[in-house]
Amino acid sequence: MPKQKTNSGAKKRFTFTGTGKVKRRHAFHSHILTKKTKKQKRNLLGTTIVDKTNLKQVRELLCLR
Repeated sequence: MPKQKTNSGAKKRFTFTGTGKVKRRHAFHSHILTKKTKKQKRNLLGTTIVDKTNLKQVRELLCLR
């Protein structure tokens, strides 16, 4: 049986915390920033934890079933 391949885009976008949760970046902070408020742009900085509804899909992309 062939080996599983990790999704190349996913391995660049997701990292793990020490407790095994999956971290991700916020979307909508790369362009068209002039119409967004300072507060909105500030809140889009940094990382957050992947929601439990998407966790199964992300783990499959990373070959972690």
